[in-house]
Amino acid sequence: MGSYYNSGQRILSHNAAPGLDQRLNMPDPLTTQTEPMPASALTAFIRQKALDLGFEAVGIIPAQPWQNGEGEHLQAWLAQGYQAEMGWMVTHLDKRLNPASLMDNGRSLVCVAMNYYQPDDYDTGDPQALKIAKYARGTDYHYVLKDRLKTLLAEIQTVSPHVQGRAFTDSAPLMEKPMAVQAGLGWMGKHGNVILPGKGSWFFLGELLLDVALDYDASPVANQCGSCRRCIEACPTEAIVDNSVIDANRCISYWTIESKAEVFPQAMQEKLSGWIFGCDICQDVCPWNIKFARPTQEEAFTARPLNRTPEAATLLALDEEAFRAHFQKSPVKRTKLQGLRRNIAMATGQATFNAVAEACPEAEPS
Repeated sequence: MGSYYNSGQRILSHNAAPGLDQRLNMPDPLTTQTEPMPASALTAFIRQKALDLGFEAVGIIPAQPWQNGEGEHLQAWLAQGYQAEMGWMVTHLDKRLNPASLMDNGRSLVCVAMNYYQPDDYDTGDPQALKIAKYARGTDYHYVLKDRLKTLLAEIQTVSPHVQGRAFTDSAPLMEKPMAVQAGLGWMGKHGNVILPGKGSWFFLGELLLDVALDYDASPVANQCGSCRRCIEACPTEAIVDNSVIDANRCISYWTIESKAEVFPQAMQEKLSGWIFGCDICQDVCPWNIKFARPTQEEAFTARPLNRTPEAATLLALDEEAFRAHFQKSPVKRTKLQGLRRNIAMATGQATFNAVAEACPEAEPS
């Protein structure tokens, strides 16, 4: 859901090439660094290490209060009630508007992006085929990105032991998408997701907040959506109410992931098009994704068997133990078993759900 918000290279080298005996006894300057590394060298080191760790884009910005209208943009979005029942979008608003406040002496934000795209296996010609959003078909990105960011921090500390930091990925009151745009990773698409030039928008975002000053990116990427309105026109529920403005009250992803309602509004049920967890429609039609999307190389995001081509009968037959086993460390676990059953009922229609559920004693019609 796009809620707007929501072979390492050494930097230091020896000036001369010493003999073999000298090289064997010479301490590695990267692992014995005691003085703070110059900002330019540390910045270059961080960029390269981030790429080495599998991130496809990295940008660095100062951690400071928002001063370019983003704070006002967020407050206007909230004032419209576009967050629906996601109360956490309102809490800690002061921190959301000042990322430096999330740790003592926060000074720099390293913003990264990791590709999660994988081609669809379900019958794209069948509008009622059950579907799980691409981002949720493998291991939960919170585990993958946060672990990778912690590894990046550990790498940084090998050359600058004094540096402290915190890793985030959609797990703290941060305006991740505007930060990624400011860091030059891409521009904000009309579908509310960051589009990386020459790559598309199938990317998870993450941040590493550090207590050290670095060299900062100062050239955001120009918006290249132009007059294109494919995502706006393709959204079956008209959730994209303005350029990059998403009304969660109308969004399929919100209803199938965040909503606690036992039953969806009839108008929403009729527009689900088989989506039982999340929705990819606005990104599937984006020309930048159609032209540039490439399958992820991150094995953790490989789709699990039940997530490739979800079958109602198979999913409804899961009991709590089987559900937890299959969806361990999966985004789908967020909706819980009853939520998944509810989504299937909403997407297939109550009559179809009841007919399938008759053969699945564990399933309870909503």
